[in-house]
Formats: sequence, C-alpha cells, structure tokens
Amino acid sequence: MATEQNIGPILEKFQRTEITEHHIYTRLARVIKSPENAKILQQIADDELRHYHGWKKYSGRDVKPDWFKMWFYYLISRIFGFTFGIKLMERGEEAAQKNYAQISSTIPEAETFMHEEDVHEEQLIGMLDEERLRYAGSVVLGLNDALVELTGALAGLTLALQNGKLIALSGLITGIAASMSMAASEYLSTRSEKTDKHPVRAAIYTGIAYIFTVSLLVLPYLVSPETYLLDLVIALTTGVIIIAVFNYYISVAKDESFRERFVEMAVLSLSVAAFSFGIGYLIRLWLGIEI
Repeated sequence: MATEQNIGPILEKFQRTEITEHHIYTRLARVIKSPENAKILQQIADDELRHYHGWKKYSGRDVKPDWFKMWFYYLISRIFGFTFGIKLMERGEEAAQKNYAQISSTIPEAETFMHEEDVHEEQLIGMLDEERLRYAGSVVLGLNDALVELTGALAGLTLALQNGKLIALSGLITGIAASMSMAASEYLSTRSEKTDKHPVRAAIYTGIAYIFTVSLLVLPYLVSPETYLLDLVIALTTGVIIIAVFNYYISVAKDESFRERFVEMAVLSLSVAAFSFGIGYLIRLWLGIEI
C-alpha cells in the first residue's frame, strides 16, 4: 500500500506519462490524413490530458513531458505506421498497472483512470483504420513466397552452379519473374474476393514485398561472388531476420503471437532451403555438371 511519503514520485511518474502521451497523440492527430482517425487520436489525447490534471490535483505540481520519448514514438509512428507506434507505446506501460493498484486505496480516481487506460483507449485504438494493416495479408504473401521460393532456389543453385555471379543472375531472374507473377495473382484474387482492398494496391504491396526480399537475399552473391557458400549462409540469416522483423511488426500492430508466426515461417523457409540444397547437389552429380 502506498503511503503519504512515497506516493509523490509515483504521481509525478504518472503525470509525466500522461502529458507525454498527450503530446504524442496530439501531434499524430494533426498529421493523419483520415478525419476519422484524427478524431479518435485527438479524443485519446484529451483523455490523457484529463488524467494528467487528475493526478496534478493530488501531487500539486506541474510535470514536464519526456521529450525524448515523445519524439521517439512520434517518429516510430510516422515511419512504421501510427497503429504500430501507439501499440508499441502502450505495451511498455504494463508496469504502470501495478502502481495504479498500489495507490488505488489512497486515491479513488486511480481505479477509474486504470479502467479507462485498459478499456476505453483499447476500444479507441481498435477503431483505427490504417491502409498498411489492411494490406498486411498482401505483404505476408509477397514476403512468405519470396522467402520460401528464393531461399530454396538459392540453396539449390549454390550447390548446382558453384558460381556467385551465375547464382545471383539466376536468382534475380527467378525473383523478378516470380514477383510479377505473384502480383498478378494477388490482383486477380483480390478482385474476385470483393473485399475492401483495392486490387491494384494489393498487387503493388505483394510485388514490392517480393522484390524487396529478393534483393536482400541475392545481395551477398553480388557483393562477394567468390564466397558462394558463405553467401548462402548470409542469405539464409537475412531471411530469418526479415521473418523476425516483419512478424514482430505484425504481432505488435495486430496483437498476434510473435513466436508462433516466426517459428512457422522460419522452419518452412529453412526446411525448403535444406531440401533444395540436397536436390541441387544430387542433380549436379546426376548430370555430371562442373562449372
């Protein structure tokens, strides 16, 4: 239970958090194009300011925002999307729940503030509609197919050709052709599904995700073509990193399990690569090709 002696620092910490988030939400509301999203974010900002003044009533002090935190989450939200930035920020506040419970017996409003933080803001955040999340499925399609297909192709080509430049050439041709094919398939699939996604945008998201992944996977062979086995290791490592980064993004933005998605995609991609590596070796022996 909090006492009169130690409650002051806790209240000031709450105030700093509330006023910092007030500035974050206010700034985001000003730059977001969607009027509906701007209205939701401004409503959350107003709630944070109200909470700040509620704590100030008991602390009797003005507290300045954490400007570093404010700019950090603001920039994260602008670069990676406001839904990701906001949910990442909210994830970092789980420790505050213990402090709310600690002072609830001393300050009656603490329980109300805690309820609003847990329920009201989550409901508002759930109402946010962001284009990049609506097309997350298209991005997943492009990333997943590129990772599975290209890691497998590069592994097979590495053992079959044993020449970095030829492997890179073959990988780029395969990847670019496959990206166009996947984009076209996503266009036709989205058009036939009659969803709220625009078929052309879905195709673009899929194609860009595919090309981006292909470029990163082939890059080691272009930089150092003579060390093709090391290039394969770097390409596979890059693939795992891409899987980890993207799945962390989705796990935060869409409240999904990171571990399950990451393990599933990583095991699938590496398994296909290992299988293709063996196939490439066997075909090379069977055809008797030496390059």
